[in-house]
Amino acid sequence: MNHDNPYSFSHKTHPSIIPAGLTRRELLARGAGAMGLLALGGWRTLLLAGEAPPPAHRPNLAKNAPSLPVAIQRCESYEPALVRQRLDAALDAIGGIGRLVQGKTVTLKINMTGPAREVCGLPASRTYHIHPNVVAALCAALERAGARRIAIVEAWYHREPAETVLTNAGWDLKAIQAAGGHKVVFENTKNRGSWGRYSRVKVPWGGYLFPAFDLNGWYDKTDVFVSLGKMKDHATAGVTMTVKNIFGITPTALYGEDAPNEDSVEARGGPLHENKRPLPAGVPAQLGANPSSDPVVRVPRIVADLLGARPVDLAVIDGVTTIRNGEGFWNEGIEALSPKLLFAGRNAVCTDAVCAAAMGYDPTAGHGRFPFPGENHLLWAAEAGIGTHDAKRIEVAGVSIKDALCRFRKLPA
Repeated sequence: MNHDNPYSFSHKTHPSIIPAGLTRRELLARGAGAMGLLALGGWRTLLLAGEAPPPAHRPNLAKNAPSLPVAIQRCESYEPALVRQRLDAALDAIGGIGRLVQGKTVTLKINMTGPAREVCGLPASRTYHIHPNVVAALCAALERAGARRIAIVEAWYHREPAETVLTNAGWDLKAIQAAGGHKVVFENTKNRGSWGRYSRVKVPWGGYLFPAFDLNGWYDKTDVFVSLGKMKDHATAGVTMTVKNIFGITPTALYGEDAPNEDSVEARGGPLHENKRPLPAGVPAQLGANPSSDPVVRVPRIVADLLGARPVDLAVIDGVTTIRNGEGFWNEGIEALSPKLLFAGRNAVCTDAVCAAAMGYDPTAGHGRFPFPGENHLLWAAEAGIGTHDAKRIEVAGVSIKDALCRFRKLPA
């Protein structure tokens, strides 16, 4: 394994971190994006093929895309009081959240992709999952700002209640409830859950790949939607923070391998990543007579479409400790990393662009160009007018990008 190769991802889990009980189906599903990358024979293949043209009916709005401030705070550890202090400082630096959340229901989509397993000798929350102390700190900030109700959601591949999944992952739910003023509820959004029906949300510009999505009601009925991401590389999308995090709002009951199935615990590999399985009747179909089956094309377009259909009102990134060279234990060559950073912004594209720059990457890179093995989802979102992906256009409060710089992968030779 060549750790200097920024695209040395693999669908094979590193022998030293193969988790007990991981099924072949689960492993293949988690590595669907990486397999797509390997099928390309490396990132240069897509680059030589040329950049995919945007849909003809949609204008390029990137030059005039909104630019909202992003705050970076140094956070040396997950000590609860320190995390609260630094997150509060970040939220204050972007204008505070009082007017955004007072008297409202706030839904937090957390990043807990894959089961909670130890990796690199560390728990999932210190490597590839969001850390519960960051969640607690945000809940405390929301409660102080007057939020009426707080929902913590994720589409887990589990049949157990969300509270059981989180407890088994080492979360202290009593501490989170106390931080949130006992206004916190939890739900697995892999299906319709507590809602009687799915909500259909439409992509304003008609979509790059999907014109609309059917989602759990928490994403549509909430007053404020927060994406709480982890600062990581990603085998398919290049990077994953708050924008890529919302790929997980698609319910596996409708977009999973065994859909339609309200009891599904399957991944979305065939239907979404690879276009190898049709969606159930009645679910909005993808656009085009012959849509791509390449994950590094499909996933970025789906992510941009989802962000258009369900905009993020507040973006927060946990970069205190993380991993590089992949997004989870299923990627080969992952390494633990401690950037010691927190990010916050009101625009998810702007927030992720600043975070990508702090990782040593150019968020404006074209499709197929480092660090994006395929299409650049931040570029697509910018062209749709959601937010600028040009870090030079974004006001950064607190720690500067230069001082926050923590290089993840090296530029290919």
